[in-house]
Amino acid sequence: MALPDRLAAATRRFLVAAAVGGGLGVVGVVALTAGADLRTATEQTFAVGALAFGVGLLGWSGSVMAGRGIENMQRYMETGSNWTEADSRRAMSGVAGVGLGVMLAASLATVWL
Repeated sequence: MALPDRLAAATRRFLVAAAVGGGLGVVGVVALTAGADLRTATEQTFAVGALAFGVGLLGWSGSVMAGRGIENMQRYMETGSNWTEADSRRAMSGVAGVGLGVMLAASLATVWL
């Protein structure tokens, strides 16, 4: 697969994850508004989204930095694990995309509601 195709697929996966996060963010704001005011609901939802985004970003960078070393260690120790750097990067970019979507939805909820 050529680089532009891989980049397009990665971008598409990230945007789909961000869209899912946007939906979760809207649901979170609406659910939290029932028990608190709008400002508190959006702040709490944004904080959860920022946490997910941070974990995804940190996990992605950790996969990039240590991924090949972990793969070699698993091969040396014969663990039989199917963990790969590429799968880890894909998963962490999905987590970061969901977090970004939640943050955007929480930010935009203050405008819409």
